[in-house]
Amino acid sequence: MTPPVCPLASNPTPYPSFSSYVRTRGTVLLRTARSLTANPCDAEDLLQTALAKTYVAWDRIEDHRAVDGYVRRTLVNTRTSQWRKRKVDEFVCDELPETEPAPSSDPAEAQALRDAMWRAVTRLPDRQRAMVVLRYYEDLSEVQTAELLGVSVGTVKSAVSRALGKLREDPELTPVR
Repeated sequence: MTPPVCPLASNPTPYPSFSSYVRTRGTVLLRTARSLTANPCDAEDLLQTALAKTYVAWDRIEDHRAVDGYVRRTLVNTRTSQWRKRKVDEFVCDELPETEPAPSSDPAEAQALRDAMWRAVTRLPDRQRAMVVLRYYEDLSEVQTAELLGVSVGTVKSAVSRALGKLREDPELTPVR
């Protein structure tokens, strides 16, 4: 798959550094978007939306060395907005569905677990959620996370520890234990 291109490619960009940023970091950002969605096509759409928002704000971003953090935050915020807008349909039926447990190797069960975990992560406070996503979804070190967020390593350690404690106590994840 080719890396994503400038979301406004039909118009010449007044920011050559934006185009080079997308060319060099597009693959990494696409991996981040894929960690936020279950469908690769949705991930590409999510990334394109985030890049379009970044393009519009490019001249307001003071430190272009921190663009990765800006784009990641845009990805998470955009995906969160999509979840909030999603309509959930419920259908009344005369009989309850079968109660037999599915085999543990069922991909749907694994996906349900990932979805439950992500919902639990989204219920964390913004700062803790950002640190958990960067540490465990993005696989950044504590030092890298601290540098990206502009906090101390100790702050990252304590915030992640508190966040993991909240995740352990989350009622939606209780069946997993």
